[in-house]
Amino acid sequence: MPDILHVSGLRVTRGDTDILRGIDWRVQKGEHWAILGPNGCGKTSLLKSITGYLSPTAGEISLLGKRYGHADWRQQRLEIGIVTSALQASIPPAETGLETVVSGRYAQLDLWAHPTRKELAEGRRLLKFVGLSYLEKREWAHLSQGERQRVLIARALMVRPRLLILDEPCAGLDPVAREEFLRFVEAVARRRGGPSLILVTHHAEEIMPAFTHALLLAAGAVYASGPKAKVVTSRRLAGAFGARIRVRTAEGRFAVAVAHRRR
Repeated sequence: MPDILHVSGLRVTRGDTDILRGIDWRVQKGEHWAILGPNGCGKTSLLKSITGYLSPTAGEISLLGKRYGHADWRQQRLEIGIVTSALQASIPPAETGLETVVSGRYAQLDLWAHPTRKELAEGRRLLKFVGLSYLEKREWAHLSQGERQRVLIARALMVRPRLLILDEPCAGLDPVAREEFLRFVEAVARRRGGPSLILVTHHAEEIMPAFTHALLLAAGAVYASGPKAKVVTSRRLAGAFGARIRVRTAEGRFAVAVAHRRR
């Protein structure tokens, strides 16, 4: 099987600024990755590059065995799932939970297609999987932030993706809702036959036990990459964030304490 994702020598330059430089990264089948780093380190730009929304200046990107520039990336996007809060503003307030989920089959925001009975049944099954069957007829405007994020995951799973990208999915969640959502992400990661996951986060505490690897960025470059236990350490986070950081682990979770930022 080819790599799920292979990035080699990726550089993105705009004007005189190197947004990303020399990025080498490989995601293999069965791996789940967390991307973390300080604000402005290039996390969002890396996501935009691998999904074809930001053209690289140099380097190569291979996604699901297809090379960027040699394949139609619009079709490639139909084989991956993306959950980002940026989608939420484009979903009509009156669209129901089931309609939002089924819209993933058509890669549409504001569903206008006429789903088949089979597609509606699959949408209901996925709503049940994310624990939200009761939202089938509830309008988007009346969903909580946590419910919206789980509906968007169900939507992404409608295409049975081999890769699921979660872009800061816990933003805006209160502590209880965040923990409930992270436990749900853990269930998705452990689902037999499920997709590889990429979680973008500022917080090491959000890296659940099922995640196997971590990519740590700083100033547009890879600061560390590999098995999470070797990347999410006090020394490496301190170097990337420029602060005195202590990392502890308990029951497969990380806890981070920050002393003060170095000048």
